[in-house]
Amino acid sequence: MNTTELRQKDVAGLQLEVKELQKAHFGLRMQKATQQLNNTATLRSTRRDIARAKTILVEKQSAEKSAK
Repeated sequence: MNTTELRQKDVAGLQLEVKELQKAHFGLRMQKATQQLNNTATLRSTRRDIARAKTILVEKQSAEKSAK
């Protein structure tokens, strides 16, 4: 996922995106464990997408706190 797409989302949307990415990552880990995953690079990309989304989420949450 692109950072510009993530920055356009609100806090609730980002939290939902993080949950969806975590579910996808779990599914990929299970596929790897059962020898069904062909492209193991997707694990790395989803892990980084999760980190990217969490970083932007924290930035938005801290911006909301400082605005209050």
